[in-house]
Amino acid sequence: YGTGCDPGNFPGTDVLRNKLGIRNRERLAEADAEFAAIAADAIEITAPPFDLNYLCGIHRQLFDELYDWAGTIRTVDIAKGRTRFCTAERVIPEAKRLLDRLSEQSNFVGLQRPELVRCVAELYAELNLIHPFREGNGRALRLFFEHLILSCGFAVSWQDIEPQAWIDACVASVAGDYVPLKAIFERCIGCLLDPVVTG
Repeated sequence: YGTGCDPGNFPGTDVLRNKLGIRNRERLAEADAEFAAIAADAIEITAPPFDLNYLCGIHRQLFDELYDWAGTIRTVDIAKGRTRFCTAERVIPEAKRLLDRLSEQSNFVGLQRPELVRCVAELYAELNLIHPFREGNGRALRLFFEHLILSCGFAVSWQDIEPQAWIDACVASVAGDYVPLKAIFERCIGCLLDPVVTG
């Protein structure tokens, strides 16, 4: 994502500053994956609103052990490959616009499965292009969408999706082609869950 002059990196490196002082990209990637996997298992779904604060909270819980800026909206412009993400100054207003619209649509509750697949894929594509955080966007977004889909009453599992398939689908969506992302969510979103009876 960055260069040696990026203030978010250790000086003279392309390695993000981190609490463990790791200055090797491969070692940091390993630690990042391990910490996030452990944290993800402990994060519980909570009630809506599924707003920017909710997404930031997920990111904070995933990465707080490793990065001081976990859960904080990025303040630098970033790109990956040929994809330039939303400029830093537009991240908050654009994310709020999308998530306010989600709230106005009742967080997709009540949609039939085919419509849910379409709406979720399109929202994922738009939020991914915003890329609110310096790192860890994909994992935070997948957990956010897992909570969103479960709140709609549907099962969801990412297990059968290869990482490269996610990357390819996200790249395609930047060009306005949502078909690969829709195919992924078609595979990930399962059947309606039995309602939980309380009392």
